[in-house]
Amino acid sequence: MKRIAKMCIILCAMCIAVSKTYAQVSVGISVGIAPPELPVYVQPACPVDGYLWQPGYWAYSDATGYYWVPGVWVAPPDPGYLWTPPYWGYVGGYYGFHAGYWGPHVGFYGGINYGGGYTGVGFVGGMWSGGRYRYNTAVVNVNRTVVHNTYINRTVINNRTNSRVSFNGHGGITARPRPEELSAMREHHVQPTAQQMSHQQSASRDRRQFASTNHGQPASMAMNKVNGRSFNKQGHVASSASFGHTSTAVNHANAGTRYNHANNPASPSHPSNAERTAPHQQANVHQHAQQQEHVQQQDHAQQQQAEEQRRTQQQAAQHMQQHMQQRAQNEQQHAQPPHAQPQPRPQAQPHGNPGGGHEKHR
Repeated sequence: MKRIAKMCIILCAMCIAVSKTYAQVSVGISVGIAPPELPVYVQPACPVDGYLWQPGYWAYSDATGYYWVPGVWVAPPDPGYLWTPPYWGYVGGYYGFHAGYWGPHVGFYGGINYGGGYTGVGFVGGMWSGGRYRYNTAVVNVNRTVVHNTYINRTVINNRTNSRVSFNGHGGITARPRPEELSAMREHHVQPTAQQMSHQQSASRDRRQFASTNHGQPASMAMNKVNGRSFNKQGHVASSASFGHTSTAVNHANAGTRYNHANNPASPSHPSNAERTAPHQQANVHQHAQQQEHVQQQDHAQQQQAEEQRRTQQQAAQHMQQHMQQRAQNEQQHAQPPHAQPQPRPQAQPHGNPGGGHEKHR
């Protein structure tokens, strides 16, 4: 019995380890320090018809602490999907990160007023109609030279306050999910796209985005698209952002559309500072890009290793559970008293010769 109890304890510990793995995927990390306040910045114009706005947010890394992920216009995974932003929630003395997701409706995002149509309740920056996305220009900023499917609705509810608190819970926003938000949370969700994840990883490697360095005022507040141009809080091109320099060089090499401060197509007759870069500076940019690629490969390898470890733990837990069930069945069978088997009745022997033959008369 002692051995069985010990094995049960081991099994429970393994199950807890597996459950923690799933919890980290759904809820994210927990931090003992509150995230910084949300910075105020100008939203850049939407550069491509069909892109949706992802507001900026504070993310966290054990190595760097909090860092700002710039707001950016991104492509949805499929038509009809809307973006629910991530948020921080305070529970039990810790701040937990709830990742964002795509879905048919906008769910609960902590009541945080991110701007750009995300007032803390739902989304009022646009809607899908007939397979096309329509932009409410009363709330969001678009480049009218490429985006024409717009409308104006100035009657939307705006819950903007002077508070720039970036978390939900005690000491922050005390909003609770509404019934429609709870329904949206139970719908089919799609995780952030590869471009969105790459955008966050780029911010995590830029020291100018770290709260410990910028003291709540990141160099890059927003971007017109992933690997596009960075903008500061006034809406001007943020040439001081390190990954902004890299993305500008990449876009120029790929002959992408360039935008000036107003996010209108810029004239090629006015080269930017990045285009005047000296050859040795361009070599540094290339070297930095190679370093980023190496870091991405390491991140991918770590993710594969973590996934393999999770599968191994899950298989071990299943094997242990099957072993325990089989052992319990065997011990239960041995504990039951054996049933009395009926003994065969002896057959009556005939009188006379024991061998059963006839006696010979002499």
